[in-house]
Amino acid sequence: MQNLNLDNNISNIINSWLTGNYDEKTKAEILQLITDANATELTDAFYRDLEFGTGGLRGIMGAGSNRVNKYTLGAATQGLSNYLKNLYPNQHIKVVIAHDNRNNSSTFAKIVADVFSANGIYVYFFDGLRPTPELSYAIRTLDCKSGVMLTASHNPKEYNGYKAYGSDGGQFVAPHDEAVMNEVAKITNISEIKFEGITSNIEYIGTEMDEDYLNDLAKLSISKDAIKRQSDLKIVFSPIHGTGGVSVPPALKKFGFENVILVEEQMIVDGNFPTVIYPNPEEAEALTLALAKAKEVDADIVMATDPDADRVGLAIKNDNNEFMLLNGNQALCLLVNYMLTAWEKAGKLTGREYVVKTIVTSYMIDKMAASKNVECLNVLTGFKYIGEIMTQREGKKTFIVGGEESYGYLVGEHARDKDAVVACCMFAELAAFYKDQGRSLYDVLIDLYVEFGFYKEKLVSITKKGKAGADEIKLMMDNYRNNTPIVLGGTKVVMLKDYKNRISKDMITGKTEAIDLPSSNVLQFFTEDGSIISARPSGTEPKIKFYCSVKSPLANKSEFKEVERALDTKLMNMLKDLGI
Repeated sequence: MQNLNLDNNISNIINSWLTGNYDEKTKAEILQLITDANATELTDAFYRDLEFGTGGLRGIMGAGSNRVNKYTLGAATQGLSNYLKNLYPNQHIKVVIAHDNRNNSSTFAKIVADVFSANGIYVYFFDGLRPTPELSYAIRTLDCKSGVMLTASHNPKEYNGYKAYGSDGGQFVAPHDEAVMNEVAKITNISEIKFEGITSNIEYIGTEMDEDYLNDLAKLSISKDAIKRQSDLKIVFSPIHGTGGVSVPPALKKFGFENVILVEEQMIVDGNFPTVIYPNPEEAEALTLALAKAKEVDADIVMATDPDADRVGLAIKNDNNEFMLLNGNQALCLLVNYMLTAWEKAGKLTGREYVVKTIVTSYMIDKMAASKNVECLNVLTGFKYIGEIMTQREGKKTFIVGGEESYGYLVGEHARDKDAVVACCMFAELAAFYKDQGRSLYDVLIDLYVEFGFYKEKLVSITKKGKAGADEIKLMMDNYRNNTPIVLGGTKVVMLKDYKNRISKDMITGKTEAIDLPSSNVLQFFTEDGSIISARPSGTEPKIKFYCSVKSPLANKSEFKEVERALDTKLMNMLKDLGI
């Protein structure tokens, strides 16, 4: 390896894998990279240990300390097992394991089950692919202490991952997240990992849990009469080759929808995702086939879920009868508006209800909630923080709906993570509700802009791969933090919120205030005219994301296009001032 000019530390780690007690297939993969003189790939595979973060693991599959494989997943599970045994001494500990359709997901899930079982932990193991929200539901239903979902969500096919959950069905939050990470970090040698499973500690679960889950979702329906009258609503649905195909069609049927048109090419379970570039419903390309089918059948609504069915993308018809993709903010605004309206109509608003969203999600939702005297809480990015609020308030306040701009939504308290299965059902229900009134979803959205102001949001993601990319993202955040822009889009920056240092700074007076949220590497720039840009490195992908929001009054529908053009120009200029 001398000719590859690798860092000495990286060379030492590679040698430890080649001489250690790793399987021959793994060693052969490493040797092939050396033979190919692929220094870049070797560096990225070994320059660090794959980080077990607050949500678990996610990365490219392959050999190496910075890759998803038997050994990195085994170490994560051994660490989590040690944590659970320390937290619940002398107790019968139970966990649930599920997996999506990704390549190797079922194999990885079995490895995880074996390690748990070898540690004396009882495992409920789903007998086939299931959506992430059903795992969250099962943890709560089966009174388990933890759960693991094998998935890389909407990442490209080369990725896989490991989402770890606590006893409430939500991903771990402080102080438990740090405690789990510390236990995982203590696993420094694969000899510490108990790979030999104990069969008697593993129980397979299947259709009974599915039925319980779907029946509980159906209880959340509010506008049953409208659905009966609009039961033939034309719904086009795609699971993009993933787990949504298992759960969404039967869930829609239980809600009463009888005309669900499936994108058959994408109903095929395939971890290579052959019909898309990325299996991400946030990307317009991923909905190409669904939109073509919708145009063919003249559908009312189009929905597509990501591989583990915790996110859903949505398309509706505009006033030209053409399909338009909604962003996550627009979809959530429609959902929140419907839930608040339906709850008010049903006499269910008592003053104890609340909604939750993240700090980078549209602030139109705050105004909508206030108009109904419903509390709206803002939390850090990550659905686990929404789940945490729900757990804290369980039995005291009533959760209506929660969501984030990245296409994750939850209705009901059956889970503590985003649930695209129930979201699909509720989006179909709200489409039926408004169609029953002779209104399109496009008209409803524009009416919301007229009532609450036209909030125009845009997400810009910049990918920076490998170690060099991680360094570049860090430098960008350091520069923004230390050289805060004075003007964005021709408007003064009046406030900086630095969530990493938990400080809000008035840029005019210099006065600072503490932010009462956990530390997170997020910066928010607030301008004099109410615009907001948030910069946030992704915790699970090699990306830095910019969440942009500008707003303007909208007097009436006829001015929509003109105001939208002005807001688009504003967004472009703000991003340009940030060097994006």
